[in-house]
Amino acid sequence: MTTHVIVLNGASSSGKSGISRCLQAVLPDPWLALGVDNMVEALPASLQASEKGIEFSPDGAVNVGSAFMALDVAWTAGIAAMARAGARVIVDDVFLGGAGSQQRWQKALTGLNVLWVGVRCDSKVAAGREIARGDRPQGMAALQAEVVHQGVVYDLEVDTTHTEALVCAQTIAAHVT
Repeated sequence: MTTHVIVLNGASSSGKSGISRCLQAVLPDPWLALGVDNMVEALPASLQASEKGIEFSPDGAVNVGSAFMALDVAWTAGIAAMARAGARVIVDDVFLGGAGSQQRWQKALTGLNVLWVGVRCDSKVAAGREIARGDRPQGMAALQAEVVHQGVVYDLEVDTTHTEALVCAQTIAAHVT
């Protein structure tokens, strides 16, 4: 059965985006890479730093409101529609709701062959990456390190603490059918 979607779940700064780019390079067919960061960037300014949209606290906590959640449902359905139309898609997400977030994706991706991948990274290493990036509140990676994996069931897990994105991508690619 052909893999239609690869879902990468991990905390901020765990290495998901780098793995996505490497997967695009090592997989034989073209794959679209779409992530929660794309969705946040696509939000109107009125929903960025907004109670109804998405807020990033100085300590790194992320809070999403009703308008964000409604748009997220449409975003998820849109990605699923692209996969059903024949595009192969890599999803880069942060399951802030743990198992509930996975269930939301499972519902949207019903009928598609999905490879569920947990992307782990030691929180201290991720915190160092977070500082180097400079585009995230410090503390986000540490707050998310475990909560995003709670109750989530994976087909495969990779750890970027000491393993480069390319090696992780090659490991994942070996599981793509």
